This record gives sequence, structure tokens and C-alpha cells, in this order.
Amino acid sequence: MGILTTSPLNWQSSLFDGAAEPDVDDGFAGLTRDNLDDTAWIEHVPSWVEGADTLFQWVLDSAAWHTGATVIHGERKAYPRLLASWPYEPCAALLPPILERMRAVLSQRYGRQFDSVHANLYRDGRDSVTWHGDRIAASVRLPTVAIVSLGHPRRFLLRPRGGTTHRTLMLGRGDLLVTGGSTQRSWQHAVPKVAVAGPRISLTLRHSSNDAAAQPAHVDPPMSPADAGRPTPRI
Repeated sequence: MGILTTSPLNWQSSLFDGAAEPDVDDGFAGLTRDNLDDTAWIEHVPSWVEGADTLFQWVLDSAAWHTGATVIHGERKAYPRLLASWPYEPCAALLPPILERMRAVLSQRYGRQFDSVHANLYRDGRDSVTWHGDRIAASVRLPTVAIVSLGHPRRFLLRPRGGTTHRTLMLGRGDLLVTGGSTQRSWQHAVPKVAVAGPRISLTLRHSSNDAAAQPAHVDPPMSPADAGRPTPRI
């Protein structure tokens, strides 16, 4: 499993992405919440990253991309995508500034100490990920996972574990998706193969403990009686 240099990709930035330095919206404007069932939820913020195409190019060029593999029926199979990650230690300036900014803003909102940043590069429509839930230690109660999508939009599917597709989102160009409650335990997600697609990078932030972030701004507020009868915004 060696470090790779990415071959030229069919990538064209948006004409509307003019931000010089990437940043994130700490006000989470446009956020919608979807309660998948009584215990699972997702939150979606379109265009959460400003300068998303600039960030895509920086991650593409600077990440230490490598191949991953799994064993299926005794045969080693390479993942149909490339992988990368960045080291993180509390109080140590190891993360690049924009990734540290993401980590801090998300930790503040969701009351979790996000402590890992991983990336997947889907080079074209042939790269994909099959139905799965993230591998998270059983000791982490109700894990919250944040996914930042960069590059060309791809379909992101959600289903109850072993069931049929219940949600389809098109994620790309700086969109944020956060899964919480029991979503990673009782639901599965996938990015299926498609005939034609440009490159997409997903940045995934997770936490490995139940420790709360300092002064959390958002920790699953209870639904008010006034809201109880209203339909949940559907993504």
C-alpha cells in the first residue's frame, strides 16, 4: 500500500467559486434536519465550504493518497477509490489550518471532540463505495460523523440496514452532511457506480470518544410541542 500521485482527472472548477482562501460557514446557513426514524437523523448544509473548488484542488494535490484493500471470500480486493488521512493530536498543530477550522467548528456545534480526518477520492464514475455503516468502536455511543463533499456531485444513498433506499442526496462542491443518533449503527450508506462522473473528494471527520467538546452549541435539542406536529424538512 504505497503513496500515489494522482493521474490527471477530468476536473473543471465552477465559474462561481471565487473565494481566494477556503473557509466554512460557522453559522450553518441553510441547514435542514431529517429524522430518519425515532433515533437516527441527518443534517445537510449546502455549500458549507466557501472556496470549495480551491480546497478540492489543494486536497487533491497535497494528500498522501494510497490504495486500500479488503479480503472477500479469501481474495484480496482493492477498494475502488483512493484513501488519505491526516494526523491529529489535541493541542498539537498537526492539521492543515482549514481542516483544523472544520474540526473546531463542527466540534463546537455538535458537542463532540472530532479527532480524525480521512479522505476518499472518487476519480470517476467507476469509483464507488458499497452499502455499509462506518466502522466505529462500540464504546462510542451514538457516533456523530461529518462528511464534507468536494468536487463533482455524486449520489449519496441511505437505507435502513439491509433494507431498500430511503434517501438520495446529491453531494458535492462544499456540501456538508452530518449523521447522528443511531444512523451509523442502524442505517447504511453508499456511493454507487455511475456511467459518467467527474472526480469527487469526501472528507470525513469522526470522534473516538464520548468526551464532549467545550461549550457545545448543539446537542440534539428536544423537539418543542409547537414543532411536534410539523413535518420534518425532507432533503
